[in-house]
Amino acid sequence: MTNAELVPGLAVEVLPGLRRLLAPNPSAMTGPGTNTYLVGAPDTVVVDPGPDDPVHLDAVVEAGAARIRYVLVTHTHPDHAPGAAALAARTGATLLGFGARGGFVPDGELADGDIVAVPGARLTALHTPGHAPDHLCFLFEPEVDTSPDGVPSRVLLSGDHVMGGSTVAIAPPDGDMAAYLTSLRRLLRLDPPIDAIAPGHGPLIVEARAVLEGYVSHRLARERSVLEALGRLGPASPDELVDAVYGHLLPSLRWAASATLWAHLRKLGAEGRAVGDDPDGRGARWRLAGS
Repeated sequence: MTNAELVPGLAVEVLPGLRRLLAPNPSAMTGPGTNTYLVGAPDTVVVDPGPDDPVHLDAVVEAGAARIRYVLVTHTHPDHAPGAAALAARTGATLLGFGARGGFVPDGELADGDIVAVPGARLTALHTPGHAPDHLCFLFEPEVDTSPDGVPSRVLLSGDHVMGGSTVAIAPPDGDMAAYLTSLRRLLRLDPPIDAIAPGHGPLIVEARAVLEGYVSHRLARERSVLEALGRLGPASPDELVDAVYGHLLPSLRWAASATLWAHLRKLGAEGRAVGDDPDGRGARWRLAGS
Protein backbone atom coordinates (compact mmCIF):
# COMPACT_ATOMS: atom_id res chain seq x y z
CA MET A 1 0.00 0.00 0.00
CA THR A 2 1.35 3.42 -0.89
CA ASN A 3 0.47 7.05 -0.30
CA ALA A 4 2.74 8.41 -3.00
CA GLU A 5 3.26 12.12 -3.43
CA LEU A 6 0.55 13.91 -5.39
CA VAL A 7 2.23 15.01 -8.63
CA PRO A 8 0.20 16.17 -11.67
CA GLY A 9 0.53 13.95 -14.72
CA LEU A 10 2.10 11.00 -12.90
CA ALA A 11 0.04 7.80 -12.68
CA VAL A 12 0.79 6.01 -9.40
CA GLU A 13 -0.56 2.77 -7.95
CA VAL A 14 -2.19 3.60 -4.64
CA LEU A 15 -3.46 0.05 -4.11
CA PRO A 16 -3.43 -3.13 -6.20
CA GLY A 17 -5.75 -2.52 -9.16
CA LEU A 18 -6.20 1.19 -8.39
CA ARG A 19 -4.10 4.00 -9.88
CA ARG A 20 -4.36 7.75 -9.32
CA LEU A 21 -3.56 10.56 -11.74
CA LEU A 22 -3.67 14.12 -10.38
CA ALA A 23 -5.19 16.83 -12.57
CA PRO A 24 -3.33 20.18 -12.75
CA ASN A 25 -6.13 22.23 -11.16
CA PRO A 26 -4.98 23.15 -7.64
CA SER A 27 -6.96 25.79 -5.75
CA ALA A 28 -8.29 26.70 -2.32
CA MET A 29 -11.31 24.46 -2.99
CA THR A 30 -9.62 21.54 -4.82
CA GLY A 31 -6.45 21.30 -2.71
CA PRO A 32 -3.62 19.84 -4.82
CA GLY A 33 -6.11 19.16 -7.65
CA THR A 34 -8.69 16.59 -8.71
CA ASN A 35 -7.78 12.92 -8.41
CA THR A 36 -8.59 10.86 -11.50
CA TYR A 37 -8.67 7.13 -10.75
CA LEU A 38 -8.00 4.23 -13.09
CA VAL A 39 -9.48 0.92 -11.97
CA GLY A 40 -8.44 -2.45 -13.35
CA ALA A 41 -5.99 -3.55 -16.02
CA PRO A 42 -5.66 -4.20 -18.89
CA ASP A 43 -9.30 -3.14 -19.33
CA THR A 44 -9.80 0.04 -17.33
CA VAL A 45 -12.53 2.15 -15.74
CA VAL A 46 -11.71 5.85 -15.34
CA VAL A 47 -13.43 7.73 -12.49
CA ASP A 48 -13.59 11.56 -12.52
CA PRO A 49 -11.54 12.72 -15.53
CA GLY A 50 -11.62 16.19 -13.99
CA PRO A 51 -11.34 19.38 -16.06
CA ASP A 52 -11.34 19.33 -19.86
CA ASP A 53 -7.58 19.77 -19.93
CA PRO A 54 -5.92 18.22 -23.02
CA VAL A 55 -2.62 17.58 -21.23
CA HIS A 56 -4.37 15.78 -18.37
CA LEU A 57 -6.56 13.77 -20.72
CA ASP A 58 -3.47 12.78 -22.75
CA ALA A 59 -1.94 11.43 -19.54
CA VAL A 60 -5.14 9.51 -18.70
CA VAL A 61 -5.26 7.95 -22.19
CA GLU A 62 -1.61 6.97 -21.97
CA ALA A 63 -2.09 5.45 -18.50
CA GLY A 64 -5.14 3.54 -19.75
CA ALA A 65 -3.10 2.02 -22.58
CA ALA A 66 -5.99 2.60 -25.01
CA ARG A 67 -8.16 0.07 -23.15
CA ILE A 68 -10.46 2.44 -21.29
CA ARG A 69 -13.89 0.78 -21.35
CA TYR A 70 -15.91 3.06 -19.05
CA VAL A 71 -15.71 6.67 -17.91
CA LEU A 72 -17.57 7.44 -14.65
CA VAL A 73 -18.16 10.69 -12.78
CA THR A 74 -18.95 10.99 -9.09
CA HIS A 75 -20.89 14.23 -9.73
CA THR A 76 -21.16 17.01 -12.28
CA HIS A 77 -19.28 19.84 -10.56
CA PRO A 78 -16.76 21.59 -12.83
CA ASP A 79 -13.63 20.13 -11.22
CA HIS A 80 -14.78 16.53 -11.77
CA ALA A 81 -16.85 16.07 -14.92
CA PRO A 82 -15.98 18.41 -17.84
CA GLY A 83 -13.26 16.14 -19.23
CA ALA A 84 -15.51 13.07 -19.26
CA ALA A 85 -17.16 13.56 -22.66
CA ALA A 86 -13.87 14.31 -24.42
CA LEU A 87 -12.20 11.28 -22.85
CA ALA A 88 -15.08 8.99 -23.82
CA ALA A 89 -15.02 10.34 -27.38
CA ARG A 90 -11.28 9.76 -27.70
CA THR A 91 -11.37 6.21 -26.37
CA GLY A 92 -14.80 4.92 -27.40
CA ALA A 93 -15.57 4.31 -23.73
CA THR A 94 -19.11 4.28 -22.33
CA LEU A 95 -19.84 7.41 -20.29
CA LEU A 96 -21.81 6.82 -17.07
CA GLY A 97 -23.10 8.98 -14.23
CA PHE A 98 -26.14 9.58 -12.05
CA GLY A 99 -27.89 11.52 -14.83
CA ALA A 100 -27.76 14.46 -17.21
CA ARG A 101 -26.98 17.74 -15.46
CA GLY A 102 -25.06 20.95 -16.07
CA GLY A 103 -24.03 20.04 -19.61
CA PHE A 104 -23.04 16.49 -18.68
CA VAL A 105 -24.98 13.92 -20.74
CA PRO A 106 -24.07 10.27 -20.02
CA ASP A 107 -24.56 7.30 -22.33
CA GLY A 108 -26.23 5.54 -19.42
CA GLU A 109 -27.37 6.35 -15.90
CA LEU A 110 -26.19 4.71 -12.69
CA ALA A 111 -28.55 4.08 -9.79
CA ASP A 112 -27.70 3.09 -6.26
CA GLY A 113 -26.36 -0.48 -6.24
CA ASP A 114 -25.49 -0.63 -9.95
CA ILE A 115 -22.21 -2.41 -10.73
CA VAL A 116 -19.60 -1.53 -13.35
CA ALA A 117 -17.07 -4.33 -13.85
CA VAL A 118 -13.95 -5.11 -15.83
CA PRO A 119 -11.97 -8.33 -15.55
CA GLY A 120 -10.51 -8.47 -12.08
CA ALA A 121 -12.38 -5.59 -10.47
CA ARG A 122 -15.81 -4.10 -9.95
CA LEU A 123 -17.25 -0.79 -8.82
CA THR A 124 -20.59 -0.54 -7.01
CA ALA A 125 -22.39 2.80 -7.24
CA LEU A 126 -23.61 4.28 -3.95
CA HIS A 127 -25.89 7.31 -4.17
CA THR A 128 -24.57 9.74 -1.56
CA PRO A 129 -26.40 13.08 -1.90
CA GLY A 130 -25.35 15.97 0.29
CA HIS A 131 -22.47 17.73 -1.42
CA ALA A 132 -24.54 17.51 -4.60
CA PRO A 133 -27.88 15.83 -5.34
CA ASP A 134 -26.33 13.65 -8.08
CA HIS A 135 -23.31 12.56 -6.05
CA LEU A 136 -22.16 8.96 -6.31
CA CYS A 137 -19.40 7.18 -4.44
CA PHE A 138 -17.98 4.00 -5.94
CA LEU A 139 -17.01 0.99 -3.84
CA PHE A 140 -14.01 -0.71 -5.45
CA GLU A 141 -13.54 -4.41 -4.84
CA PRO A 142 -11.27 -6.88 -6.64
CA GLU A 143 -13.19 -9.84 -8.07
CA VAL A 144 -10.97 -12.16 -6.07
CA ASP A 145 -9.25 -10.84 -2.96
CA THR A 146 -5.63 -11.74 -3.57
CA SER A 147 -4.27 -8.77 -1.62
CA PRO A 148 -1.59 -9.46 0.99
CA ASP A 149 -2.56 -9.16 4.63
CA GLY A 150 -3.02 -5.57 5.71
CA VAL A 151 -3.80 -4.19 2.24
CA PRO A 152 -7.35 -2.79 1.93
CA SER A 153 -9.63 -4.69 -0.44
CA ARG A 154 -12.82 -2.57 -0.11
CA VAL A 155 -11.96 0.98 -1.11
CA LEU A 156 -14.42 3.84 -1.44
CA LEU A 157 -13.81 6.25 -4.31
CA SER A 158 -15.46 9.13 -2.51
CA GLY A 159 -15.46 12.04 -4.97
CA ASP A 160 -16.27 15.11 -2.89
CA HIS A 161 -18.17 13.24 -0.18
CA VAL A 162 -14.97 12.82 1.83
CA MET A 163 -11.66 14.59 1.14
CA GLY A 164 -8.13 13.92 2.24
CA GLY A 165 -6.92 16.45 4.77
CA SER A 166 -10.00 18.69 4.92
CA THR A 167 -13.73 18.78 5.39
CA VAL A 168 -16.27 19.24 2.58
CA ALA A 169 -18.13 22.41 1.62
CA ILE A 170 -21.91 21.96 1.49
CA ALA A 171 -23.25 24.81 -0.63
CA PRO A 172 -27.01 25.14 -1.25
CA PRO A 173 -28.95 24.77 -3.42
CA ASP A 174 -26.80 21.80 -4.55
CA GLY A 175 -25.71 21.09 -1.01
CA ASP A 176 -28.06 19.64 1.60
CA MET A 177 -26.69 19.20 5.11
CA ALA A 178 -29.34 16.74 6.31
CA ALA A 179 -28.80 14.55 3.25
CA TYR A 180 -25.04 14.79 3.72
CA LEU A 181 -25.17 13.52 7.29
CA THR A 182 -27.53 10.71 6.27
CA SER A 183 -25.11 9.66 3.52
CA LEU A 184 -22.13 9.69 5.89
CA ARG A 185 -23.99 7.51 8.38
CA ARG A 186 -24.98 5.12 5.63
CA LEU A 187 -21.31 4.57 4.78
CA LEU A 188 -20.60 3.79 8.42
CA ARG A 189 -23.26 1.06 8.33
CA LEU A 190 -21.82 -0.77 5.33
CA ASP A 191 -21.15 -4.43 6.08
CA PRO A 192 -18.42 -5.48 5.42
CA PRO A 193 -16.98 -2.08 6.29
CA ILE A 194 -14.88 0.14 4.06
CA ASP A 195 -11.15 -0.49 4.42
CA ALA A 196 -9.86 2.76 2.90
CA ILE A 197 -11.05 5.88 1.08
CA ALA A 198 -9.63 7.19 -2.20
CA PRO A 199 -10.88 10.80 -2.16
CA GLY A 200 -11.49 13.17 -5.06
CA HIS A 201 -8.93 15.54 -3.52
CA GLY A 202 -5.95 14.70 -1.34
CA PRO A 203 -4.13 11.51 -0.35
CA LEU A 204 -5.45 8.03 0.32
CA ILE A 205 -7.27 7.70 3.66
CA VAL A 206 -6.44 4.45 5.43
CA GLU A 207 -8.41 4.99 8.66
CA ALA A 208 -11.78 5.00 6.91
CA ARG A 209 -14.10 4.48 9.87
CA ALA A 210 -12.31 6.99 12.09
CA VAL A 211 -12.46 9.64 9.35
CA LEU A 212 -16.15 9.05 8.64
CA GLU A 213 -16.98 9.22 12.35
CA GLY A 214 -14.87 12.36 12.58
CA TYR A 215 -16.81 13.95 9.72
CA VAL A 216 -20.12 13.29 11.46
CA SER A 217 -18.80 14.61 14.79
CA HIS A 218 -17.39 17.70 13.10
CA ARG A 219 -20.69 18.55 11.43
CA LEU A 220 -22.66 18.10 14.66
CA ALA A 221 -20.14 20.26 16.55
CA ARG A 222 -20.43 22.94 13.86
CA GLU A 223 -24.20 22.78 14.19
CA ARG A 224 -23.92 23.41 17.93
CA SER A 225 -21.63 26.36 17.24
CA VAL A 226 -24.22 27.83 14.86
CA LEU A 227 -26.94 27.58 17.50
CA GLU A 228 -24.66 29.13 20.13
CA ALA A 229 -23.73 31.99 17.78
CA LEU A 230 -27.38 32.71 17.01
CA GLY A 231 -28.07 32.76 20.75
CA ARG A 232 -25.31 35.35 21.28
CA LEU A 233 -25.83 37.51 18.20
CA GLY A 234 -29.54 37.29 17.57
CA PRO A 235 -30.75 37.45 13.95
CA ALA A 236 -27.82 37.06 11.55
CA SER A 237 -27.08 36.05 7.98
CA PRO A 238 -24.62 33.28 7.04
CA ASP A 239 -22.01 35.90 6.11
CA GLU A 240 -22.44 37.56 9.49
CA LEU A 241 -21.98 34.25 11.30
CA VAL A 242 -18.69 33.27 9.65
CA ASP A 243 -16.34 34.98 12.12
CA ALA A 244 -18.40 33.92 15.14
CA VAL A 245 -18.42 30.26 14.12
CA TYR A 246 -15.12 29.81 12.27
CA GLY A 247 -12.88 32.50 13.69
CA HIS A 248 -10.26 33.93 11.36
CA LEU A 249 -10.34 32.48 7.84
CA LEU A 250 -8.37 33.15 4.70
CA PRO A 251 -10.43 35.31 2.31
CA SER A 252 -10.38 32.48 -0.24
CA LEU A 253 -12.27 30.22 2.20
CA ARG A 254 -14.95 32.63 3.43
CA TRP A 255 -17.36 31.89 0.58
CA ALA A 256 -17.30 28.14 1.28
CA ALA A 257 -17.67 28.73 5.02
CA SER A 258 -20.66 31.03 4.54
CA ALA A 259 -22.30 28.57 2.11
CA THR A 260 -21.83 25.71 4.56
CA LEU A 261 -23.33 27.79 7.37
CA TRP A 262 -26.34 28.42 5.12
CA ALA A 263 -26.67 24.64 4.69
CA HIS A 264 -26.55 24.17 8.48
CA LEU A 265 -29.18 26.88 8.96
CA ARG A 266 -31.50 25.32 6.38
CA LYS A 267 -31.22 21.97 8.19
CA LEU A 268 -31.94 23.63 11.54
CA GLY A 269 -34.89 25.44 9.97
CA ALA A 270 -36.35 22.20 8.61
CA GLU A 271 -36.04 20.71 12.10
CA GLY A 272 -37.81 23.68 13.70
CA ARG A 273 -34.73 24.80 15.66
CA ALA A 274 -34.07 28.01 13.71
CA VAL A 275 -36.17 30.40 11.64
CA GLY A 276 -35.07 32.30 8.54
CA ASP A 277 -36.89 35.17 6.87
CA ASP A 278 -36.13 33.51 3.48
CA PRO A 279 -34.57 30.06 3.83
CA ASP A 280 -33.89 29.86 0.09
CA GLY A 281 -32.04 33.18 0.05
CA ARG A 282 -28.30 33.25 0.67
CA GLY A 283 -28.57 36.61 2.44
CA ALA A 284 -31.48 35.65 4.72
CA ARG A 285 -31.25 36.45 8.41
CA TRP A 286 -31.83 33.66 10.88
CA ARG A 287 -32.74 33.46 14.54
CA LEU A 288 -33.28 30.74 17.11
CA ALA A 289 -36.79 29.29 17.06
CA GLY A 290 -38.87 30.84 19.82
CA SER A 291 -36.66 33.91 20.18
